[in-house]
Amino acid sequence: MTTADLVFTGGPVFTGDPARTRATSLAVTGERITAVGHDEVRELVGPGTEVVDLAGRLLIPGFQDSHIHAVFGGVELAQCDLSGTTGADEYLRIIAAYAAAHPGQEWITGGGWSLESFEGGLPTRQLLDSVVPDRPVILVNRDHHGAWANSRALERAGITADTPDPADGRIERDAAGAPSGVLQEGAADLVSRLVPPTTRADRIAGLLRAQELLHSLGVTGWQDALLGEFSGRPDPSDAYLTCAQDGTLTARVTGALWWDRARGAEQIPELVALRAKSSHGRFRAGSVKIMQDGIAENFTAALTSPYLDACGCATANTGLSFVDPEALRGHVTALDALGFQVHFHALGDRAVREALDAIEAAVAANGRRGNRHHLAHLQVVHPDDLTRFARLGALANIQPLWAAHEPQMDELTIPFLGPERAAWQYPFGDLVRAGATLVAGSDWPVSSPDPLAGLHVAVNRAEPGATDGRVFYPEQRIDLTTALGAYTAGSAYVNGHDDAGSLRPGHLADLVVLDRDILTAPPAEIAEARVEQTFVGGVRVHGA
Repeated sequence: MTTADLVFTGGPVFTGDPARTRATSLAVTGERITAVGHDEVRELVGPGTEVVDLAGRLLIPGFQDSHIHAVFGGVELAQCDLSGTTGADEYLRIIAAYAAAHPGQEWITGGGWSLESFEGGLPTRQLLDSVVPDRPVILVNRDHHGAWANSRALERAGITADTPDPADGRIERDAAGAPSGVLQEGAADLVSRLVPPTTRADRIAGLLRAQELLHSLGVTGWQDALLGEFSGRPDPSDAYLTCAQDGTLTARVTGALWWDRARGAEQIPELVALRAKSSHGRFRAGSVKIMQDGIAENFTAALTSPYLDACGCATANTGLSFVDPEALRGHVTALDALGFQVHFHALGDRAVREALDAIEAAVAANGRRGNRHHLAHLQVVHPDDLTRFARLGALANIQPLWAAHEPQMDELTIPFLGPERAAWQYPFGDLVRAGATLVAGSDWPVSSPDPLAGLHVAVNRAEPGATDGRVFYPEQRIDLTTALGAYTAGSAYVNGHDDAGSLRPGHLADLVVLDRDILTAPPAEIAEARVEQTFVGGVRVHGA
């Protein structure tokens, strides 16, 4: 009998295999699992076998993230990072300190500020001017759907009271009509395109920085939701290819090629060529990302009926559809026929419907090709569209951390949706009951990449550490096994890794050891768990 290279004993083991969900031992030979069971697995222990005594700790499949911006997140960690606080005064202190520490830097860039920190979600250029008056500053917000610029940056871009809003964005203005300092959606490009681009070395360092962080959180693979030039940011594909070729990419990565919404079907041959040249080893680019709308907080998410104003009255604004819905159906049909997966950003209920309509058109024209199209974010889903996910084979790509009461939700979203529509937000439970397949991601650096925090919110519909007892639409809670399946087997499926995401013989040994059994612990304690060890293909990439 061939002995194993690695054996875990003393379980528990959560397999994710419906035929046998729990075990106590698991063996790995090479990069694959060779046995799952109980005491009999010990027979595979030989002189060269590493034995890991779980001692009651939980072994699970490696987490996969179905929607993340890993290179961007890793690069931002080295810039002016505002993500650790929500205090306006603290933001200014951090910005001033960063500028002082980088006196030779032509532009001050970074981000992570929260809309909730400022009245109406709108900081001013004057605030930035008070700490950095002499150099241009542009800082993206936490959602990455808007940016805060100082006067020097606006001047560099030539943005004045007479500058018209771009078709895909909005320049916020003060009472006199002058630009106030916030640039929404595509308007941010007016400034960001002037920022000196990151170098290839910056992007490689950002990827490796991100990979180390993600492995420490138990993430063994992901789908990067934006490969291409966007909002002044260079394409991160070169970082992935370099690291895949030199062996420093230890994660399994699927790349989503950016659909330029200013262009049409003429870009499809370019995407075909990019797919062919942008795949190597553990990196492959077989998906296309189409951003169909914006976000609810700045009123650019596409809705089927108008946003409300502060008084609760209907406005004339229903948000933005970035790609014409009729054209979208044709584009998706063509991409589907070429074997591409389509990865939609669809946040408002109209965008969700337009994406589902496009998938339906593709199925009608091409039949079911198994390309695993998916809709990410799904903040507002009209009840009439819930059953369409299962019927069309469209995957529901959820970001669970957002499904909780927080100031941005309570102050900048719910009042402008109204009570009926607000209750349609993040309908995880309804999607499961309607037969949809859930896959899960973080959208980092928009929000934390920690899957355990996401699991906590999916199950509790409350943020980790919340003490006020409020539950965000409790009927939409899902059980931990379902949530764990979304973060493992579900995301492995959408990422095209059919031999990962569950622990069964023959599957890849992408594994995580948690410091406790979260399946038997109280649901309120899920986020307290920590990752102790992470393995990709049987090789330890995090932990002792």
